[in-house]
Amino acid sequence: MCAWGVDQMVDHLNVSYLYKKRGVFYFTKRVPCDVKSYYRSDRIVICLKTKSNVSAIRASKSLYQRLDDFWTSIRLTKMQVPAQHLLVTKPPVNSNSNAPLLSEALTTYLKLKGEGKDKIFIRGANRNIKYVIELLGDLHIDEYSSKDASKFRDNLLDKGLLISSVKRVFSSIRSIINLSITEEGINCINAFSKTYMPEKENVEIKKPIPTKDIKHIQSLCIEKDDDLRWLIALLSDSGMRLGEGVGLLKSDINLDCEIPYINLIPHPWRRLKTRSSKRCIPLVGASLWASRKILDNSNDSIFAFPRYTIKDNCNANSASAALNKWLKEQLTDNYVIHGFRHGFRDRLRAVECPSEIIDQLGGWSLRSVGEGYGKGYELSVLSKWLLKM
Repeated sequence: MCAWGVDQMVDHLNVSYLYKKRGVFYFTKRVPCDVKSYYRSDRIVICLKTKSNVSAIRASKSLYQRLDDFWTSIRLTKMQVPAQHLLVTKPPVNSNSNAPLLSEALTTYLKLKGEGKDKIFIRGANRNIKYVIELLGDLHIDEYSSKDASKFRDNLLDKGLLISSVKRVFSSIRSIINLSITEEGINCINAFSKTYMPEKENVEIKKPIPTKDIKHIQSLCIEKDDDLRWLIALLSDSGMRLGEGVGLLKSDINLDCEIPYINLIPHPWRRLKTRSSKRCIPLVGASLWASRKILDNSNDSIFAFPRYTIKDNCNANSASAALNKWLKEQLTDNYVIHGFRHGFRDRLRAVECPSEIIDQLGGWSLRSVGEGYGKGYELSVLSKWLLKM
């Protein structure tokens, strides 16, 4: 067995580590096992260039000491830091700042902006601030630097988030800090306000589902005839977002009128994405069939899809997972449920529907100030284009 202590003990029995060759002294020392990887040979031999016994002994002691110091330094660098488990991840900051901590800024934000917002809004704000604190610490909001923000961006990208998701996280954090800056009257720069974001790359574009595949899926929905298929059929000819459809009340569906339609309005369990999202959508084709099935259903729930919606929550993510899985089993290409909404716009384009009508039907944001004037197109006009589609 080779050990450092044994090696030293043996060497001290021969203090000079010397030998003579043709009258000249040489220093020799075996390399200890634990540092052999740093050398090309397992023994060190150095010519001392002297024939004097006294000089050779003095030189050998000096060489031994220097080698021993060097080997000790190697051993120390290979050692684990003593008591490493007791170290904090980030040293405490001695701060004189009067600005609120990031966690306090979050509390203020939720108090002022969280009123009437759903769980998704509150959960998102908490999650985004948690990300920052876990990486950078809970600092006063004026103590974060632009370098910290860049480090945070890189950390999110390393986790696999898309640029679009990273931008949403930063947007939330900026809003939380900006509100505290305004409320507290703090003279500082928001470190997260001007962080550079790389261009979008390798982002999978959600493909519109072609008309032939839409018709195929609609026929399968009629054949299977259950609540999940009603939801798909409802979205397929209405252009609604998944969350909009999942969060409907039965009373939002109006069939006892000349032009059947959905009155799409916000609810406590489901907000709408934009102001333009609040709209009336005529019911035609598969969407009309699905609406009749929903209202004819004998359950006592007020919700169109009680599987995913309760009074304080609309779980569109669970619906998305189930529907996307079924779609992938039925179609050869990798389409997702949002592809119906993309296809909806393409199908309206194909019948040369005016873009202003398309935007109103789909609840897309208005493109000009003029489009916001007046009350929009009547149901009869909207229905005409949906029937053409």
